[in-house]
Amino acid sequence: MFIPYAFESARLQYARTPQGKVAELRLELNSGGKKDKNFTAKKTALKKIVANMTMSNNDMVALFPDIVGCMHIPSLEIKKMCFLYLVNYARIKPDIALKALPIIQEDMHDNNPLVRSLALRTMSYIHVREYVEATVPHLKSLLRDNDPYVRKTAAICVAKLYDHDKAMVESSDLIDKLNAMLRDENPTVVSCALAALMDIWERSETIKLTIDYASASKIVQILHQCSEWGQTYILEALMNYVPQDTQEAAILAERIAPRLSHSNSAVVLTCIRVILYLLNYISDRKVITSLCNKLSPPLVTLLSKGPEIQYLALRNALLILQRRPEVLRNDIRVFFCKYNDPIYVKVTKLELIFMLATEKNIKEVLTELSEYATEIDVDFVRKSVRAIGKLAIKIPPASQLCISTLLQLVSTKVSYIVQEATVVIRNIFRKYPNQYESIISTLCENLDSLDEPEAKAAMIWVIGQYADRIEDSDVLLEDFLDSFSEETHEVQLALLTATVKLFIQRPTRGSQLVPRVLKWATEETDNPDLRDRGYMYWRLLSSSPEEAKKIVMGEKPAITAEESEKLDPGTLEEMCLNVGTLATVYLKPVNQVFRSARPRKLQDSPALQRHELPTAKAAQQARDRAAAERSRLDTSATNGNGSLSGTNGSGLEAAAHEADLYFAGVGRQSTFGGSPIVAEQGSLGGGWVVNQNMPQAAVMSPGGADGTQDLLL
Repeated sequence: MFIPYAFESARLQYARTPQGKVAELRLELNSGGKKDKNFTAKKTALKKIVANMTMSNNDMVALFPDIVGCMHIPSLEIKKMCFLYLVNYARIKPDIALKALPIIQEDMHDNNPLVRSLALRTMSYIHVREYVEATVPHLKSLLRDNDPYVRKTAAICVAKLYDHDKAMVESSDLIDKLNAMLRDENPTVVSCALAALMDIWERSETIKLTIDYASASKIVQILHQCSEWGQTYILEALMNYVPQDTQEAAILAERIAPRLSHSNSAVVLTCIRVILYLLNYISDRKVITSLCNKLSPPLVTLLSKGPEIQYLALRNALLILQRRPEVLRNDIRVFFCKYNDPIYVKVTKLELIFMLATEKNIKEVLTELSEYATEIDVDFVRKSVRAIGKLAIKIPPASQLCISTLLQLVSTKVSYIVQEATVVIRNIFRKYPNQYESIISTLCENLDSLDEPEAKAAMIWVIGQYADRIEDSDVLLEDFLDSFSEETHEVQLALLTATVKLFIQRPTRGSQLVPRVLKWATEETDNPDLRDRGYMYWRLLSSSPEEAKKIVMGEKPAITAEESEKLDPGTLEEMCLNVGTLATVYLKPVNQVFRSARPRKLQDSPALQRHELPTAKAAQQARDRAAAERSRLDTSATNGNGSLSGTNGSGLEAAAHEADLYFAGVGRQSTFGGSPIVAEQGSLGGGWVVNQNMPQAAVMSPGGADGTQDLLL
């Protein structure tokens, strides 16, 4: 009585093994017989097999002969599943896959166009040599099929076949036939032929895809009859049209402009890309302005879609604004952040708000940024505070308003806000020297809030730069110096420079600090940058304190509010030809994102407005700067020496000779060579001298024959 139970248990246990599952599915696949006229049992079994196959269960390959046996069944649903199985496992079992080849070839002559298309698609997807060779003759005949669906499938299969064997396709006339399909009466067939030609062109080193105005005009004419993906293919192909006349480019841009109102974001972004491309060949400013105005509404409309589409639109907007600033000029409010925006959308909107901010809308922008500075996300708050500081640099008339906003935020006493504000105020001081020193006292009140290296370095820079105006600047620096050895290299470098600035501006206050810091920097650090800077300051102060003052306290290079995603002209030019692709999300050249992608470049043409290109403008600006610098040097040489040869000729040679002598002697000197600081008598309030042998002490220089003293001699 227990035997049937034991037998059933063993059967179930076997069914759970891979071999048992395959045997069970084989049994189910071959069941049904003549009674099952709709092949319901086979369909159910095939669905289970496909499900297992989808989950990467390679045990299903054992059913290959049984699947081949089902391919002759006249059911489209069964054929789809059998062909899917064949595509998946043909490379694992090519010998068994060859048994299915006659069945597929027979299906290519079926009366049903769906079956013909399915057979051709399956055959072109199988990367087995016999299949690839057998596909060519069938493909040639199906490219002329009466049904447009079959012709469309055949066009795509040419590109697939090219992926398998380039030489075979190039030696045949398949590409010529594909080219002839551009004159097909069906718009879908034309769009698929274009897509196939584009794919082949991307992969080929020998084939060049060019479209003349007549062909471009014809394919634009059928745009509205195509599906959304067909429209994308056609618009993509238009990037290979090189206008020979500005009027042609303007007409074509106007004709495709209605696609900007399409509901599909791919169509919209591809259309924007084509219009941006054609703008390079248009000379009429009115036409350019009109087309740029048409680009704003679609970009704004994309912001009403999901966050992923929003992000793509925003990243492309960053790119477009750098190339065409007139786009989105009056649409800053649409980029204000919403409470439920993801952080990546908020950060990108913040960049756009900064780019679109002007003197007219600055009050509105600052009010919005102040709101962002009270949000929960710390990183976003920091970026908002930094944006306020950058706006003070970008828009000089609004600098006072920006600083007032920053001081209001500092008054909240929130640590990360205070630290970020300190960093940006340092940049504001550099942009507007001697203008806003009244806020230094507010910063000094919040010294205890600074615990991040960048904020500490910024505050130390302020103390050093304005040491003569801060009453207890030496005390403030000494507080930082107590933890010198524990600080990051960034802070240590800032402390070294600030201490030297203190000594130069207030020798009596800095005389105790400079020797100590120089000793730490040159003897007790492993950082080569810190050590080299320490030696440099030591040599400067020892050789000529007045020259040291000119160098250390000299005029700083101009600081500008650089956009965070500012692209170099060459990259910007290339990226505008790739709007809507993944490369624009990263804002990097295409071949850095896709290794096999072919970089796009503007083709030369009589209509190309070369002087308007970013690369041409950058080159012109560089030439102008070089000419201005040459003019300045020539003027300086004429005024100083009465001739130009003094600066450009013998002056450079003399400087080089002095440098050679100096560096030749460095190796023979002990420790550093020479007294670290030998001040001229009467300079720096009495000639304070730092002794290398006793760096902790500073003494008054008694003066020698020339008013100086080297304490090593």
